Amino acid sequence: MKVSTFKTAGKFSLLVLSLLVAALMLVGCSGEEKKEAAEKAAPAAPEKVTLKLAMDADPVSLDPHVQLSGGMLQYSHMVFDPLVRYDKDMNFVPRLAESWERIDDLTMRFHLRKGVKFHSGNDFTAKDVVFTLDRLKKSDDFKGLFEPFSGAVAVDDYTVDLVTKKPYGLVLNMATYVFPMDSKFYSGTDDKGKAKDAIVKTDYSFANENESGTGPFVVTSREQGVKTVFTRFKDYWNKDTGNVEEIILSPIKNDATRTAALMSGDVDFVMPVPPQDLDRIRSTEGLQLVTMSGSRIITFQLNEKRNPAFADPKVRLAMAYAYDNQGVVEKIMNGFATAAGQMSPKGYVGHVDSLVPRYDLDKAKSLMAESGFPNGFEATMIAPNNRYVNDEKISEAFVSMMSKIGIKISLKTMPKAQYWDQFDAQVADIQMIGWHSDTEDSGNFFEFLSMCRNSETGYGQYNSGNYCNAKVDELTLAAQTETDPAKRAADLQEVEEIQYNEAGFIPLHWQNLSWASKSNMNTEDIVNVMNFPYFGDLVIN
Repeated sequence: MKVSTFKTAGKFSLLVLSLLVAALMLVGCSGEEKKEAAEKAAPAAPEKVTLKLAMDADPVSLDPHVQLSGGMLQYSHMVFDPLVRYDKDMNFVPRLAESWERIDDLTMRFHLRKGVKFHSGNDFTAKDVVFTLDRLKKSDDFKGLFEPFSGAVAVDDYTVDLVTKKPYGLVLNMATYVFPMDSKFYSGTDDKGKAKDAIVKTDYSFANENESGTGPFVVTSREQGVKTVFTRFKDYWNKDTGNVEEIILSPIKNDATRTAALMSGDVDFVMPVPPQDLDRIRSTEGLQLVTMSGSRIITFQLNEKRNPAFADPKVRLAMAYAYDNQGVVEKIMNGFATAAGQMSPKGYVGHVDSLVPRYDLDKAKSLMAESGFPNGFEATMIAPNNRYVNDEKISEAFVSMMSKIGIKISLKTMPKAQYWDQFDAQVADIQMIGWHSDTEDSGNFFEFLSMCRNSETGYGQYNSGNYCNAKVDELTLAAQTETDPAKRAADLQEVEEIQYNEAGFIPLHWQNLSWASKSNMNTEDIVNVMNFPYFGDLVIN
């Protein structure tokens, strides 16, 4: 009986237990279903707003002072921030400096923005401006630009004076080139025992591989020549700005490949657009094209020290007459450039209307016959193949044209990343250089491209032809401090006339500007004549 009762109770207990387990399973299933349904109903997390950017080349370094070039200044506007910058109408607008005032003939005072952080987390103060200007004056590339300045003086944490040696009318222009660096971050020594503030062009330096700016983007990864990733700086001071959270920059040297990447949707934004693809992009639905006239002069420099033939002014003039500027603009640039006979574009104070391109092959041959090299000669030449629009094709055309007057040129082209070291070393007799005036003024062309090379002051830093005329130097320096606009214009125009008459270099054309992107972004609002797109202000809808 007891056993029977035990068995009955056991069966009952097992039945109850089974019912409980089933109920729990039903509850569990119900909970999982509810959870699954809730997940389906919840809005998806917003995707990161990413810009896939393709340029003809990427920055050569993370150090903004290692090279004075358009590519490095484009990078600086992404990762650093200037004291002042230009708007689309070329007016000065505040950035890290909220306001400024002239204290005396030599002193411009800047009142700095408070609450600004560097990418390291350090606070931005006047000490960083002082540090940066001191460093600019030590840079081989930038010291010529800042030679008129004696330095910067911190009045207090948020007030700094830029002081010049003599009265100088371009202080605000130069403030657009002062991108304050993090003085704490770049001070001391690195784990290799090297100074963190060292400026090194062609080898390792801490600043070449590490950055701490105040700009809208932080460099989060970089593989030179392959890909650089920029991520929005979460503590960026300007909250009223664009919505791009990440930029993936891919250098695409080949023009056709770069255009194809935009057309296929592999990238969202390309610069520059090759002239032959302008109409194609313009007529493609979903894309937009922005163009504007440019003031970057493209030239060839003739090294008088390397090749004695270039010391003969008749040879140089013969080369100027042998080059068909307008023909290259029409056939190679598809009309998307302006043939040039001088450095200063129309509208600049140094421009002289009468100094026009002078293509005349018969005249060129006559000059060669009169020169010390009537039978011609050989020369070497280098040019980039991804720095200027159609740079390689232009160089090849130049070689062909010079062969018609007996000059046999051996040409070597290379990517921008390799080119500038070769340019600085002056490895060839003829070298290509393009220049956009840093100050939007004629004087800047002459300070860097025409003045006699001076390693102490930095003047003539990009004069790889070693052209040197004392009168050019005298007039260029006089124009820096001349307060009479008419007299200043006369000085700068005289420089252009001297260079034209001596053929101190071969002017080619002024390069136009072009950008293309998908149509869902405010591309036109962020581009400018300096070709420094303000990607921090880009909005993608």
